[in-house]
Amino acid sequence: MPPNDSPKRPPVRAARAEDGHLLRELHGVTLAQILDYLVAKLGFPGLAARISINCFSIDPSTKSSLTFLRRTPWARAKVEELYVELRAAERT
Repeated sequence: MPPNDSPKRPPVRAARAEDGHLLRELHGVTLAQILDYLVAKLGFPGLAARISINCFSIDPSTKSSLTFLRRTPWARAKVEELYVELRAAERT
């Protein structure tokens, strides 16, 4: 059997500091609030363009997206990372 030549995904950076604590931008913010912010800012099409997840591109809704993100740590980490990036960009 030939070796798997598919490109490896880069490691998912959790939205945590080096000491393991949540970043300041995430303190006290629920996943629902993060998703609401991102949908208001980018819309589901913008989210699907930045993060390739079917729950953002195929019949998207907040409820189905939250269900998926709560059960899928790598997807949640990507959403949290995007949130932190956008919030940090607002400050500069």
